[in-house]
Formats: sequence, structure tokens, C-alpha cells
Amino acid sequence: MESIQIRSFREQDFDSVHQLNQQEGWEGLVQHNEETLCAWINSEPALVAVDESGELVGYLRGLTDGTTTLYICELLVKESCRKQGIAEQLVSTAHECYPNARVDMLATESSEGYYSHSGYRSFYGFRKAAEEM
Repeated sequence: MESIQIRSFREQDFDSVHQLNQQEGWEGLVQHNEETLCAWINSEPALVAVDESGELVGYLRGLTDGTTTLYICELLVKESCRKQGIAEQLVSTAHECYPNARVDMLATESSEGYYSHSGYRSFYGFRKAAEEM
């Protein structure tokens, strides 16, 4: 496994984030490119995983109140780089910044097995899109 660096998101990383979103088929984020960039700029934590060649291979975007809850909105690792511990490094780095906060995570149905295997338990919630409000 090559060395992975976890660091804060920089605006110049956004094209690579956008490409990962496209590859994953996350059309909502892809279609709303400007809003997605704005979300990245205004999120904390906002972390990227970069390999030795400088390629962005994963990311985590979250929101937190700093003490009680760290909400991970998006966690994505490039498909060819999965099962190498990169997601765990991203989550661990984010949690180190807020060590007393619980971690809540939005997940897709296809990622449920990964999170269950990693010790997360499901919780119940609701959602409305902005246009439904």
C-alpha cells in the first residue's frame, strides 16, 4: 500500500472531488456543481486523501458543532483504492479534531455493509429536499 496523506481540502482540489463524484454516480452533487463547491468551502471538517503522486483518491466532508456531533455528509474513496484503510484514515483524522463528538454518517444503501462491518449502527432520520420545503 502506498503512503496516503490526509490534509485539509483546498479549493483547487474541487475538480478532483467533482471527478470522484461523477465516477460514483452521485448526480445530485455533479449537477449542482456551484452549490457543491460552496458546501465544501463552508464545511468543517473538509479533508482529502492524496497518494504519493499527488492524486486525490478520497475525501470526507462533514459538519460539526465542535462538541456533541460530528456529522459526516460525504465519505468517498476512489473505487480502485478501496479496502486499503483510506476511509478509516479520513474518519479518524476528522474525529481527532473533535474527540468528544459522536459520529453520525449519511450512507447509501450500497455502503451499509461497510459501515456495519466498521462498527457503526444505523439510526433513524428524515429528509426533505430544498424544493420540497
